[in-house]
Amino acid sequence: MSSVKQIEINAREKNRVNSGTLYLVATPIGNLSDLSERAVKVLSDVDFIAAEDTRNSMRLLSHLGISKPMVSYFEHNKRERGEQIAARLEAGESCALITDAGTPAISDPGEDMVALCAERGIPVSSIPGPVASIVALTLSGLPTGRFTFEGFLSVNKAERRTRLDELKTENRTMLFHEAPHKLRATLKDFAAAFGNSRRIAICRELTKLNEEVLRMTLGEAVTYYEEHEPRGEYVLVVEGATDVPTAKAFWENMDIPTHVSYYMERGMTKKDAIKEAAKDRGVPKNEVYQEMI
Repeated sequence: MSSVKQIEINAREKNRVNSGTLYLVATPIGNLSDLSERAVKVLSDVDFIAAEDTRNSMRLLSHLGISKPMVSYFEHNKRERGEQIAARLEAGESCALITDAGTPAISDPGEDMVALCAERGIPVSSIPGPVASIVALTLSGLPTGRFTFEGFLSVNKAERRTRLDELKTENRTMLFHEAPHKLRATLKDFAAAFGNSRRIAICRELTKLNEEVLRMTLGEAVTYYEEHEPRGEYVLVVEGATDVPTAKAFWENMDIPTHVSYYMERGMTKKDAIKEAAKDRGVPKNEVYQEMI
């Protein structure tokens, strides 16, 4: 058998749909060409599809020429419908879970479905694809090495203010989702909490014809949207705090013998305590050992 043929067989085996399995299928956030070949195969081969909005998903499936039994699964029916889906999976059916756009279970009731499957030992497989927040992060021009996903802020004013207060000293890049009719208020809340000079990337209509990324300060963003009408769905990428004081190490005011004794009092041998103290201080262990003689 040729190596090419073997690769094709292995790919078919790896991508086959297994009974009794829940598949989380990422769908396009705008550009239909972003749907992967594997996602199409899974949607075509599963026994049924659970969708956040069956009407929206029906348009996608019709575009792909796929006809499958569908059930709705969204925030307000997730408890009852989740039990029904789990029962069908336990009976041996396979299911693809899709959201209106993007990856299920990210800021989405699919999280609860996965947790239910985990409780019952039902296999779950993720078919990766578009995630709006990650697309925005890569376009933001802000640090991408460490970030935190916040999703939608609470609409409760007290809870919203409390969360933003907690994030004032967050030094990772922060990702938020926001609807157009709430954008102006959210930008003003950001500026009040983080200061006008904090940088932000405002990303809208990602992967669509009218995709736009605006990079500016929070103060500039507030002014800009006083003059421009917000349109489309937004991902807001906010710079982390850069002036957060570094926490003082517990041993900084200790001399070396006290530092070593600290670890010995907690059950370490003298040898291990010397090694740990040297590691804390970033010095050779022989230097600490000499201090202990």
